Amino acid sequence: MTDRYPLAELKDLPDDIRAAVLEVQEKAGFVPNVFLALARRPAEWRAFFAYHDALMLKEEGSLTKGDREMIVTATSAANKCLYCVVAHGALLRIYEKKPLVADQVAVNWRRADITPRQRAMLAFAMKVCERSHEIDDSDFAPLHAHGFDDEDIWDIAAITAFFGLSNRLASFSGMQPNPEFFLMGRLPREKK
Repeated sequence: MTDRYPLAELKDLPDDIRAAVLEVQEKAGFVPNVFLALARRPAEWRAFFAYHDALMLKEEGSLTKGDREMIVTATSAANKCLYCVVAHGALLRIYEKKPLVADQVAVNWRRADITPRQRAMLAFAMKVCERSHEIDDSDFAPLHAHGFDDEDIWDIAAITAFFGLSNRLASFSGMQPNPEFFLMGRLPREKK
């Protein structure tokens, strides 16, 4: 399977988007395909990454970077999105410092090597992902019992919902994960 829509060329991007992509390339060592796939529509690219960053880079609340990536990996697996499972699974392995966790979470989060707090978080995220119309007040108590406040719960739901959008864009467009993502966080980094 290949991308159904050609990736944008760096040279053709508006200055602000090109600068953001180059910053990601500098940090990661490559340009994740999502940045060039969505850049074909600059206004949507800006809106998408503004909301992405508001959810995934925020410092308030009790969700860790690993928690956020775990939500994305589990719900993206439920949505059968190869790009997001592979890309966010790589970040999950790195943030949690567990080379096996992303595969476990993607295949069966209930049996994954995660904490009871994370299991409660994923149970809620999966309900939002698959049956959001069934959410009621009783769904909040298990999260509160694990120390999540109402703003954390909003974050869990918002990340799930946002990546539902992302999953569908990646899947319909045939977006493929960069080869670099597959090995990230699986083997110890070599000392330089």
